[in-house]
Amino acid sequence: MTQVQLPPYARMLGLRIDDNVVTMPYDVHLIGAPGRLHGGTVAGLMEIAANYAVRAALGDDSASIKPINVSVDYLRAGKPVDSHAQAIIARLGRRIANVRVEAWQEDRQRLIAEARLNILIVRA
Repeated sequence: MTQVQLPPYARMLGLRIDDNVVTMPYDVHLIGAPGRLHGGTVAGLMEIAANYAVRAALGDDSASIKPINVSVDYLRAGKPVDSHAQAIIARLGRRIANVRVEAWQEDRQRLIAEARLNILIVRA
């Protein structure tokens, strides 16, 4: 698999990738409402997971990828613990990728959020 460079926002969130699962370690600066993760950090985690999966599937660092639309369903409050996300590519076309992302914390069967993204692929 191609080594994919993470963007600055991912580095700010402290994201790390292991076996195609993107992990966001808990930190106090991720809190939105007391005792809950900010929804923007969860959405950011899922968008980075989708971008990583598409870029890795393309194996082409010269291609530009841009989200066309992102729809996030928040299913549970994110607790102050590590969060994880994994993207599933439904279709990787020449110009568009359709991606679904699942986010969870301690139990993968209890998702905190899921997202659907359409990503534009512009090849060099």
